Amino acid sequence: MKNNMEIKFSALSQNESFARVTVAAFIAQLDPTMDELTEIKTVVSEAVTNSIIHGYENDPEGIVYISCIIEGDTVELTIRDEGLGITNVDEAIQPLYTTKPELERSGMGFTIMENFMDEMRVISHEGEGTIIRLKKHLTKSKALCN
Repeated sequence: MKNNMEIKFSALSQNESFARVTVAAFIAQLDPTMDELTEIKTVVSEAVTNSIIHGYENDPEGIVYISCIIEGDTVELTIRDEGLGITNVDEAIQPLYTTKPELERSGMGFTIMENFMDEMRVISHEGEGTIIRLKKHLTKSKALCN
């Protein structure tokens, strides 16, 4: 069975925890392991923070969109903004790359997303925004099916 949800919220840093908890509550129906749940919450935090800080440059007028689809043991997340976009995606996904060193950004957001998820795809166009598509296959769900 396929199940999905969508949320949108203002690009305010305090909404990052709202996004993380909302996605975690939605995927809880799959009974993920604590590690899986922590990884997904971390990925949501990283993606939403990127949208707020880099996409909208902390402009609260911006809107961050999240959709989550559950199908079988797979979670598919899409985090999207209509902000500045990324000039060079290949460069941006490199470890330690940041456009905001003055904010003490580590430049590890995409690396964390890539390591915690099974699939990551970044689509971005300057002046139009960024879409991050993530997919994770949960192991506990597989064990329950066998």
